[in-house]
Amino acid sequence: MVELFQRGAGGEVECLGMFRAHDLTRALRDLRLARAVHFHPSLGSTMDEAKRLAEDGAPEGTLVIAEAQTAGRGRNGRAWLTPPGSALAFSLVLRPSLKAGDAARLTMLAGVAVGEAIEQTANVAAALKWPNDVLINGQKTAGVLIESALRGAELDFAVLGLGLNVSWSPPPEAVDFPATCVQAEASGPVDRLALLRSVLVRLEARYDDLNAGSLFADWRARLSTLGQWIEFRDGPHLITGLAEDVTPGGALLVRLDSGARQTVFAGEVRAVRAIDAPLN
Repeated sequence: MVELFQRGAGGEVECLGMFRAHDLTRALRDLRLARAVHFHPSLGSTMDEAKRLAEDGAPEGTLVIAEAQTAGRGRNGRAWLTPPGSALAFSLVLRPSLKAGDAARLTMLAGVAVGEAIEQTANVAAALKWPNDVLINGQKTAGVLIESALRGAELDFAVLGLGLNVSWSPPPEAVDFPATCVQAEASGPVDRLALLRSVLVRLEARYDDLNAGSLFADWRARLSTLGQWIEFRDGPHLITGLAEDVTPGGALLVRLDSGARQTVFAGEVRAVRAIDAPLN
């Protein structure tokens, strides 16, 4: 049974606008990872609110959704634009039994789940750009953000944030990577509520087996970054190399121009060109 919380900017209960209360309750009522839904017509950042709730002891499956975000963010503090009613913008409180060093499994989980949900709901193929972007036809349509708190060597909690462009994408001058939305690539209407449910269903399907080899294999298979010549920064240096593979811990293995292989654990990569055939 979904417990639904509706709050306006001043804390008052409001109507849900484009997402209606009974529709959300009906669509998500059987989902373990949506046991408490906090809906906001407008919110600065769903990540900040979900982290606050997690720190206050909110249970796993606490979901914070906003129709519009005024201070949404992606990796490295980048702004994420969310006009009202155009996207899925949510953050989900998780309390997995994971060691701190295995937190990348949550990024893998989210990327695979979002890709599967897009394909199921809109019938368009989705790929992943290392480490955390979802692409359709080579253009960014979603970003995943994982922020966590530790308890010793274990995760105390993690917040999984998703920004997914459904019916609108930012103009070229507002982004540093070509962007699109699901609806433009599907060439027809996309039901946001059905897409939301599909993402959560796919997350649930794999969540209890985060260490399964199949999760890593499915994540790796979706990575369009592999087989591309890329640029990335190592401190002050801009380095070029071939993205050859990834490790089970989520790191990118790059063959440098010198022939040496470098392990990249985090950061932004930019494709320079693709080789003639993908790597296996």
